[in-house]
This record gives sequence, C-alpha cells and structure tokens, in this order.
Amino acid sequence: MRWMSNIGTVLVCVIVGGLSLASVNSRASMEEPGGRAKAIFAGGCFWCMEEAFEQVDGVVSVTSGYIGGTVADPSYEQVSAGHTGHTESVEIVYDPVKVNYQRLLEVFWRNIDPTTPDQQFCDHGNQYRSGIFFLDDMQNQLAQASKQKVEENTGLMDQVVTEITKASMFYPAEDYHQDFYKKNPIRYKFYKWNCGRAQRLEELWGKA
Repeated sequence: MRWMSNIGTVLVCVIVGGLSLASVNSRASMEEPGGRAKAIFAGGCFWCMEEAFEQVDGVVSVTSGYIGGTVADPSYEQVSAGHTGHTESVEIVYDPVKVNYQRLLEVFWRNIDPTTPDQQFCDHGNQYRSGIFFLDDMQNQLAQASKQKVEENTGLMDQVVTEITKASMFYPAEDYHQDFYKKNPIRYKFYKWNCGRAQRLEELWGKA
C-alpha cells in the first residue's frame, strides 16, 4: 500500500512556536566553524544513510558512527553484537544557508521505515533502530512536528516508532566504514538490493 507519493508534501511549511524557516537558518544548531551546523540521524545501515545525505545540496560531510549507548568509543564488533545500546548513525555537517534542518528531516523520513522497532529492512537488533538525535531545543521541536506530520498524513498514527532523543556522545565508526558505498560500489549495491531497502522505501513513500 502506498501511503505517500512525495514526502516533501508532508513536511512543507512546518512552523513550530512561531519559528519560520528564516529563524531556523539564522539559529543553526550546534554551529561549527565557518557557520556550519550539525545533525545526527539513525536509519539502520549507516552506509545507506551516508549515501542518501551526501546527495543533498548544502551537506558538507557525512560521518558514519554510533550513538545512544553506554560504552565509550565502541568498536563495530561491539555495536553489531547489540550489547552496547548504540545504534548505527550518521553525523551530518551542513551549510544552513543552503539547506535547513527541516529539509534534512524530509530526507531522513524518506530513507527509513519508521514502523519497525529495533529493525531497518533486513537488519535486526537495537543497533539498527531508527532515531533523530536532537542537538538543541529547536531541532527537538522541528523533529517532533515532523513526526506528527508523518503520522497524520500517512495513516501511520501509533505505528511510527522512530525515537526522538537528546543526542549523547557520537563516536565515528572505523575508517573502512566511511564512504563505503563509494569504496565498494558492487558489494554495497548487492547488499542494498538484497536487503530490500529500495523496494520497501518505494512501497512506503512512492518513487523518489
């Protein structure tokens, strides 16, 4: 069943507490040197989320990593075993003059299945749970509003299990995970197709 043909129609013109897009851009979250800002999302396999966000104009960099757990500086082996509480995630550095946090939220929802707890597509376990990890109050408000819009406009009320949580320490993943889809394109495409990710996303949101 196709619930939505274009995620952009769901999240357009979100205004929270009187905040306009101009104010979102002028108060960039967690500003980096040069006026950059950060955002952190979890959507299952971080290879796939890295690919999705690196295609967005205004995104400066995307780093695969781990967040939400209790072990300091965890390894991939520890996280993939499912005992540290971390989830695979991506840390995004972006230029708020070119792209705002609301647009990143649109890209996020369009690239996950928000209905599956502790799972994304073929990957199972709490290390693959989906989540928005906000860095300030503004990100939290916009994230909550976007989740509500998704629920109301897709018929997924009470089915969206994606967590919205204050960001804890983000740990970059090992070097071989960074830009994996570029370094290993054949292996990556084989994994993504067999995992059913693209097929399920089209079923949920329609064609891109």
